[in-house]
Amino acid sequence: MQHIEVQRRFSAPVDKVWDAYTDHADWKNWAGFSNSWLEKEGSPDKNGMGCIRGFGSNGVNVYEQVVEWEPKKRFAYRIIRGGLPMKDHLGETMFAADDGGTLVTWRGRFDSRVPGMGWAMRLLVERIFRNALAGLAKRHFPG
Repeated sequence: MQHIEVQRRFSAPVDKVWDAYTDHADWKNWAGFSNSWLEKEGSPDKNGMGCIRGFGSNGVNVYEQVVEWEPKKRFAYRIIRGGLPMKDHLGETMFAADDGGTLVTWRGRFDSRVPGMGWAMRLLVERIFRNALAGLAKRHFPG
């Protein structure tokens, strides 16, 4: 099982960071994907529990379903289909007030479908999320 944790501090309050991060269809504008969309709305928020979000780049699409939803605190999701060679995936993102700003912690765990390649997938996914959080900061919270 591969484990990843990426953190970034934002100089904006939790509610602002939460709102920007959980607008799944907007990820194409900051997260490094060429496309992002909301395939199925969740409840009680369209981006919340049960929603299915999609991300794509270079002809590879990944679909994730939100499986836990604690507004302005945390949500968790699973990859339900798509082009990444992963299995038993669970990701979660947490938002905590931090000295007038917000600390975002993204954690993920998964196994590789390709024996011996888990370490390479871990490095790739860690880079994707570091870049995504940097993109969120640049687009929504510069300075």
